[in-house]
Amino acid sequence: MIPASFTYRRVSTVDEALAVLAEHGEDAKVLAGGHSLLPLMKLRFATPELLVDVAPLDELRYVRVEDGTVAIGALSRYHDLHSDEVLREHAPLLAHVAGAIGDPQVRHRGTIGGSLAHADAAADLPAALLASDGVLVVRGPRGEREIPAGEFFLGPFTTPLEPDELVTEVRVPAQTGLGWAFEKFTRRSIDWAIVGVAVVGGKVGLVNMAGTPIRATATEEALASGAPIAEAAALAAEGASPVSEPHASAEYREHLARVLTKRALTTAAA
Repeated sequence: MIPASFTYRRVSTVDEALAVLAEHGEDAKVLAGGHSLLPLMKLRFATPELLVDVAPLDELRYVRVEDGTVAIGALSRYHDLHSDEVLREHAPLLAHVAGAIGDPQVRHRGTIGGSLAHADAAADLPAALLASDGVLVVRGPRGEREIPAGEFFLGPFTTPLEPDELVTEVRVPAQTGLGWAFEKFTRRSIDWAIVGVAVVGGKVGLVNMAGTPIRATATEEALASGAPIAEAAALAAEGASPVSEPHASAEYREHLARVLTKRALTTAAA
């Protein structure tokens, strides 16, 4: 299928992007890498009247460390994050996960802000950000606000972002010296994970185990109380609500969550 007709606007600054979004509201959609939005438009699940192309905004491409916090520009592409030496040193989980997404074409166009704003529970980065205690910085006509990752993913493809707001930055506490790991099970290496597990410093994020990315809180609590890895990993599916579909039943996803959590925790502790 082909998308419904739309108008295209390419912006050159964040302020210009915000002005256009404020003017058009819910009739506009932000275009970054396009890997999430364009397929929805082709299926007519999304029919924006205006696409606001923010890809030229190099001011939102950076990685820097400020007072123990790693700040990542929202338009930083997966490929750049995977190879960024600052991120590899101070937030290695995010650097690794960015390099495990899709194929080279996706990694050279997809952006961290676009992935998070799309809020797909099957995506890798939202769960990694949850495990990292990350925060999203959002700008709009009412100013700037910070939204913890735990409050950002409200439901399937649903966030607290207003139509006239833009994710501008992602922040995580520096992970230097913390054990970390990422495991995911896919049919093919380029596919969405049937289940994925992101671990850093005893915190565990789960991919595709509910309508939103979630933390494995029962596992985290068991680890904090001194439980061995095998015992804590056995609790990984508690509180989850995985769906059954042709590729995997809910029971199989729960099994994978336990197995992959044990592997990830073992690697992180090594």
